[in-house]
Amino acid sequence: MDSCGGSTAASSSIYPDAGSFSKRLAMKNTIQTNFGEDYVFQIASSPDISNMAVSLSTDTIKLYLPATGQFLGECRGHRGTIHEISLEVPSSPNLLCSCSSDSTIRMWDIRTFKQVSSVKAGCNQEIFSFSIGGSSSNLLAGGGNSQICFWDLRNGKQVACLEESHMEDVTQVRFVPNQQNKLISSSVDGLLCLFDTDGNINDDNDLQSVMNVGTSIGRFGFFGDMNQRLWCLTHIETLSIWDWVDGRREMNFEDARSMASNKWNLDHIDYFVDCHYSEVEDGLWVIGGTGAGSLGFFPVSCKPPFGIGYPEAILDGGHEGIVRSVLPVSTKASVTGQKNGVFGWTGGEDGRLVCWLSDGNSATNKSWITSSLVMKTPRARGKIRHKPY
Repeated sequence: MDSCGGSTAASSSIYPDAGSFSKRLAMKNTIQTNFGEDYVFQIASSPDISNMAVSLSTDTIKLYLPATGQFLGECRGHRGTIHEISLEVPSSPNLLCSCSSDSTIRMWDIRTFKQVSSVKAGCNQEIFSFSIGGSSSNLLAGGGNSQICFWDLRNGKQVACLEESHMEDVTQVRFVPNQQNKLISSSVDGLLCLFDTDGNINDDNDLQSVMNVGTSIGRFGFFGDMNQRLWCLTHIETLSIWDWVDGRREMNFEDARSMASNKWNLDHIDYFVDCHYSEVEDGLWVIGGTGAGSLGFFPVSCKPPFGIGYPEAILDGGHEGIVRSVLPVSTKASVTGQKNGVFGWTGGEDGRLVCWLSDGNSATNKSWITSSLVMKTPRARGKIRHKPY
C-alpha cells in the first residue's frame, strides 16, 4: 500500500500479514509534569527542535530540552484553558505564542519565561486556535466562538473580524504554508472555509470557497505537493482527504477507527490524536490511540486501493490513559533523527511526558521509523470504549 503521495514500495517487514505480530517502539524515559492531576494538552517544538513547550491543564506552559528532557522553566499568566501553543513565530526564534479561553493570545520570551505582548478578543470570546501569516507575515489570526479575528503583530491592533462565515465555534485556523495570504478555518459547524487575507478583510469579498465536511471538525493539516491537500479529522473520529484548491473531497473514511483497529492485535482504536506527514517520504500517517494509552502510526493510502494500512510504529506501555499530543521529532530536522536516538514525545491525561527511542542505525529508509522494535504477544482485543473527549 502506498502512503499518500508516496512512492516507497510496501514490504512484508513494514506491512505484515493480518496474523503477524505487531512491533513497538522502546520507551526512553518519562517525566511527570506535576504532582497534581493535570493533563498534558499539547506538545510543540521549535523548527530546529532545540526547545519543546508543553501546555497543561493547570493553565501553565512548561519548557524542556527535547533531546534530554531537561526542564528549563515555565510560563504563567493565562487565566483559562490553554487551547494551542506554538514555537514557530516567524523571524522570532525566542518567542512562544499561546491562546486561551481567557480571550487572549500571548507572546512569551522563552529565555526569561516572561510575557512580552498580548492581544485580546471581545468579552467572553474564547480563542481556540491561532496562526501567524499574511503576505508580510505580520498578520495574527485567532479563531473563537464563531468568529475569526485578525491583528497586526507590529502594533497589536485588531484589523478585521469575520463573523458570518461560521455559525459555531472555530476549531482551527491555518495560513497556507506556501501561500501566506490564504487562510483556511474549520468549525464545529462542519465547514472548511478558504479566505484571501490581502487588503481589507471581510466576509463578503474574501471568502473564496467552502468545503462541507458534514460533521464537527476537530483538526486539519496540509500535506502533499505544494501543500495542495488537506487531511481532516472530525469529532466523531472520521478521516477525510481534500484538495483545497479545487474544493473537492478525494476520499472519506467514515469507519476509520474500525479500519485501523483491524490492522493490529491491541485494543480497539478509540480516537485519533493527529495525523503526521513526512515530506521526506511524502507519506501520511493517522495516529490512533486506545483508552489505555497505546498508540499506532497507521499509513493512509490515497491511491487505489484506498485504505488504512498496518501500523508502522506502535508506542505502547508509556501511558495509562488518553494521549492528547504526539510530537514526532525525527522528520522536523535532518540531525534530530540521529540525536540521542529520539523518535519523539507524547503527552496525555495521566500527566506524563514520554520520550520514545529510535534507532540511528536503522536499515530502513523510513526517516522516522524505528528498527529497534520488540515483538508484542498477541492478545484478545478489548471492548470498544466510548469517545474519550
